Amino acid sequence: MTNRKTPTALMAAMLAGAAATGAATAEDAGTVTLYDKPEPFTFDAETQARQKLVLVALEKEPADLVIKGAKVLNVYTLQWMENHDIVIAEGRIAWVGPSGEWGGKAAKTVDAEGEWAVPGFGESHKHIESSHVTPEYEAAMVLPQGTTWIAEGSHEFSNVAGPQNADFWQMARDAGSPLKVYTAIGSATPPTAYEVGGGYYGYDEVEDMLAKDRRVAGLGEVMDWPAVWDPENPGYQRLWETMQATRDARAVIEGHGSGLVDLPEINGFAAAGLSSDHSIRLAEEAWDKMGRGVFLELKPDALQVSIPYFLEKGLQDWSNMSVTTDDRDALASLKLGTMDYNIKVALRAGAPLEATYAMASYYPARHWHIEDQVGAIAPGRSADIVLLSDPEKVAITDVYADGELVGDDGKYVGPIPEIEYPDWAHDTMNVGREIVAEDFAVRVPAGTDKATVALLEPFYFEDEFMTATLDVDADGNVLRDEAQSISKVGLTDRYQGKGAVSAMFWQNIGPTTPGSAASCSVAHDLHNIWSVGSSDRAMAMATNKVAEMDGGCALVREHKVVASVRYEIGGLMSQRPAQEVAADIEAMYDQADRMEWHGENPGWPHRMIAAFLTASPWKWVLVAPYEGNPDGFVNLITGETHAVAWAAE
Repeated sequence: MTNRKTPTALMAAMLAGAAATGAATAEDAGTVTLYDKPEPFTFDAETQARQKLVLVALEKEPADLVIKGAKVLNVYTLQWMENHDIVIAEGRIAWVGPSGEWGGKAAKTVDAEGEWAVPGFGESHKHIESSHVTPEYEAAMVLPQGTTWIAEGSHEFSNVAGPQNADFWQMARDAGSPLKVYTAIGSATPPTAYEVGGGYYGYDEVEDMLAKDRRVAGLGEVMDWPAVWDPENPGYQRLWETMQATRDARAVIEGHGSGLVDLPEINGFAAAGLSSDHSIRLAEEAWDKMGRGVFLELKPDALQVSIPYFLEKGLQDWSNMSVTTDDRDALASLKLGTMDYNIKVALRAGAPLEATYAMASYYPARHWHIEDQVGAIAPGRSADIVLLSDPEKVAITDVYADGELVGDDGKYVGPIPEIEYPDWAHDTMNVGREIVAEDFAVRVPAGTDKATVALLEPFYFEDEFMTATLDVDADGNVLRDEAQSISKVGLTDRYQGKGAVSAMFWQNIGPTTPGSAASCSVAHDLHNIWSVGSSDRAMAMATNKVAEMDGGCALVREHKVVASVRYEIGGLMSQRPAQEVAADIEAMYDQADRMEWHGENPGWPHRMIAAFLTASPWKWVLVAPYEGNPDGFVNLITGETHAVAWAAE
């Protein structure tokens, strides 16, 4: 250890020694060194960058770039600063002030007169997996739309590659991607105690990831509400371990409060330490949660109902909320936008202009405790700047990330690093065997004419499942019933290598075209392979196609694969430009539109990717088979299991 005496002790010792020899003078005292010479110390990159910024701000070192004459939004005062310059060095902002007052030299100057400058947009809650492109291609898609950083709710990929999850999200950035990704560790790993996937996070796992990299910012949305409040729930211990590890690291615990709208539940949610909610549906719910300290992460639908209500209530402080995307695939993101679209929705709903831009930058950064890095056009922060020709229209001209131009009139002009993702990111489909039609059979004893079946449909939240009476063939196979709009749904385990399949009947979903099925490995949140079809054989074909591609979606019509989309990274994303992935998605949708479907929403069954959620407000759900529950049908609240079919009385 370096020997460092305190200044007082060192001065006393030196003066005492000098007095003993009679050599102490006022001049000698003026040259006293207060510390012993320390051992060599190397400052990290962050410190070195800030040391450089100090010198640039003081005009003692040159800047890399000056953006001159913009009207700059101050997110701290919610005021526009007319005709201001932004001085940039080391990818950071060194100085902000009236144009021309900084007297240093710069390698480059950009004239931004007549433009508005706002901080780069930040997603308070997003799943890049739902874009279906890897982070380097996510960057190329969203940076021209103004998004410069994302809080990644990583429980999708964490359930696939648990131990490597945090490392994965920094690979693109470390390779040179301009997009900053702050990882929220997947609390739902696994989503419930009734599911087994590719990861398990308890106290030790969360503690290690938070300690390893500052870019791991907290714990992702705590979703399993029964496991939060009920000590008898089998997931209680694990979930509270992850929360304690996060608190111990002084990091952020995100929440998911869908369906929790009564005051006892809202108060319990906040008391647990769940700091945010992105699943708001009702205006009153948003108001009640915000009023009890829950940070709102409002998606477009919630923005449209909540903001008028807030205005009616006379809200004075807009800083306890953000606008965010959550889930939006590449096709929708390219057509609508991402954060730029969310800002437009908020403004149309009546949110104040300046506060809305803060809701897209500073407020989420402050919530995540990263406001020293991003979220403001202020000294020391990353030089992430969006220039607009009209802020009310969110008319973006240029986007800078780390002081480099990355978005030019809607086009990406930044780098796309070449990344070779490891095998653990590619080889994630461990089905273990070829799936066959018989795997989806739902049987009762042969000789039974009629069967009673448990019945669900997408987004069914009732306490008790529905039932229906269906015909049974001579071999005991329970049959679909098109007249009742009843189809069959299957879930194939992709982790254990045993080819375990659960199947049951659902209504108002799936194709009616003979010999047809849809299948996909995106099934929030565990991401087993779902399938829905008019034929067991077609369901097997679609499932096998998904497994063969290492993940993705497949559409079968008349027992032929007519469309597919490959998600070879984790079964969730593809390492391709967003435009290519979007084209494949659109082609699949086009093929689906040529088929006949159950229900009021014909075409590719979008809702199925979220229909297997095992979070509030779901009760009865279908999961992959597990020990003691071969049918995979379980009540999340009570743990009760039930057969999916039995002989009708």
